[in-house]
Amino acid sequence: MDGPHGAAVSAAGFGLKGPRGWAFRGVGITAEPGALVALEGPSGSGRTCLLLALTGRMRATEGTASVGRFRLPKQLAAVRGISALGPVPGVTDLDPALTVAEHLRERALLERRFEGALRALLRPRSERAAESRLRVDTAVRAAGLDIEALPKGSRTSVRDLDRLEALRLSVALALIGRPRLLGVDDTDLKLSDAERDEAWALLRSVAERGTTVVAVCSEAPEGAVVVRTGGVSESREPAEPSEPAEPTEPAGLAEEDENKEDENDDKETPDAVAEARRA
Repeated sequence: MDGPHGAAVSAAGFGLKGPRGWAFRGVGITAEPGALVALEGPSGSGRTCLLLALTGRMRATEGTASVGRFRLPKQLAAVRGISALGPVPGVTDLDPALTVAEHLRERALLERRFEGALRALLRPRSERAAESRLRVDTAVRAAGLDIEALPKGSRTSVRDLDRLEALRLSVALALIGRPRLLGVDDTDLKLSDAERDEAWALLRSVAERGTTVVAVCSEAPEGAVVVRTGGVSESREPAEPSEPAEPTEPAGLAEEDENKEDENDDKETPDAVAEARRA
């Protein structure tokens, strides 16, 4: 059952096998809306593939899962439509040459182009601009990004952000779309103990506001729903990513025609980079 905003996440016997073996297998999850789910495991254990599969960016080959009222692997596009990715290396990388303001402005424009209802485009431009500013401001506050404290304020380039500031910016960009599920990779990578505590406090605050958070990590925090990858199942084989698939439509178009999606689902194969860059 879903809460007012977040999406419940569940899985049973969930697995993904690529040409060179299993990326993950035998995963079970039960998480309520607004939960903080930690995908804990060593690098190379399939945790990023699991994150992408749960957010509709890769197609599982075994078992089932659900995100909100949508089932995986059948309704990939629908799950993409209610989820968003924060930092995922190689998928949602920030452009080091762009400023913080440019990233926020670009994401707001993309949301207006792909996510808004058609009738929303008929509203006065000033009204649409005001709504975009409100979305950006709300997301920035939720991510705890203090723009005024940055070296050059909103004109600070991404290359000048530290690891924690970049994490906050990536989360803010994802939250502009008001997702019901937020995915974050490498949450605790290259962070000091104090920074790691700040990162988890950030994700916990997002979850407490109602958005379900699924985060990859090497060590899960207390109070999280923990899903361990790597060496847990006796039948597990070495983790390898699956072959990329053809790019699909933007996530905002996912729910326009579920029947049509069902007919075309068999044509999709496991994918990470091509589709996730649109998310």
